[in-house]
Amino acid sequence: MRPSRVEVDLEAIRANVATIATAVAPASVCAVVKADGYGHGDVPVAEMALEGGAEWLAVALVEEGIRLREAGMSVPILLLSEPTPEEAPLVVEWNLVPTVYCHSFLEVLGGCIGSEAPLPVHLKVDTGMHRVGAGPADGLELAMAIEENPAFELEGVWTHFAVAEEDADFTQSQIDRFDAFVAELAGHDIDPPILHAANTAGGLCFPQARYSMVRAGLGIYGLRPAPDVGPHLELRPAMRVVSEVSYVRRHPAGTRPSYGRRRALPAAAKVATVPIGYADGVSRRLSDTGGVVLVRGREYPYAGTVTMDQILVDLGNDPVEVGDEVVVMGVQGTAEVSAERWAGWLETINYEIVCNFGPRLPRLYTGGLLD
Repeated sequence: MRPSRVEVDLEAIRANVATIATAVAPASVCAVVKADGYGHGDVPVAEMALEGGAEWLAVALVEEGIRLREAGMSVPILLLSEPTPEEAPLVVEWNLVPTVYCHSFLEVLGGCIGSEAPLPVHLKVDTGMHRVGAGPADGLELAMAIEENPAFELEGVWTHFAVAEEDADFTQSQIDRFDAFVAELAGHDIDPPILHAANTAGGLCFPQARYSMVRAGLGIYGLRPAPDVGPHLELRPAMRVVSEVSYVRRHPAGTRPSYGRRRALPAAAKVATVPIGYADGVSRRLSDTGGVVLVRGREYPYAGTVTMDQILVDLGNDPVEVGDEVVVMGVQGTAEVSAERWAGWLETINYEIVCNFGPRLPRLYTGGLLD
């Protein structure tokens, strides 16, 4: 019932996936829908990603994979990190594809497999990200252990790039390390059918890194990890964060609205109250770093501190009425407040911006609603 909401253009998701799929072909696309589809909604995004040509889905958590299975997804679902030993039975029960990089987890997983054998697994090797993944020596031992165990099928081997959007030399060194590891596997007659390394930036900027599959995350939501990633591709942001004016009052110059009375109005102005705040993902820092919203296709600054449930906007002397749409992030007419602008104001990345709009904001899906 709140006027504040996140609007998600599902047709944009479908079109973005189709664009990326064409760009990286003949590699297939694995749509990354972890973190509730980067805040866009995992199930609707997954449905549209598959319509756009994705053949796999990827999540971070076992419960995220189960949620997709419960929604009727039958395609392969890759777990991007090794689950806990306690989750191993659920991996088997829900037919998820586990990433493995530890002998201890492999042993536990093997004990959970019955008539489902062989269970496809993907081995992750660390080539420079240094977050998770087996080193090359341990990776070879793991690959041999998987090959020797009839409970498993070594379906895939993969790695993850640390700086594909900003450091070509280091990314190439990761590609070289991965190629060397795959060659070492081949020397032991191990030939996994699926190799994957590239995220959105890797897939669009490094054709040699596309291998069998590209794990596209940020790009399917119409965002780029850096401005020069796939500049020739048309990617359309799928998210708008909107609310409406709930109250308007004129104040004289020098009035200090909101908590802390931190900033005086530079001139007499109409100040609009908008029912959305930091509990919804509108960072409190925006009131100090130059953030703006859109009203009637024009930009207006925050007036005073962002609060938990409301923001205040300085409209100057421009016309405004209760009920006017306020775009906190996204497009209104020909104007736009992008996730990239937010990231600049808050000294972070656009990934974090879209993920931070919380569940208190209902999601409204447009442009290709599913039955």
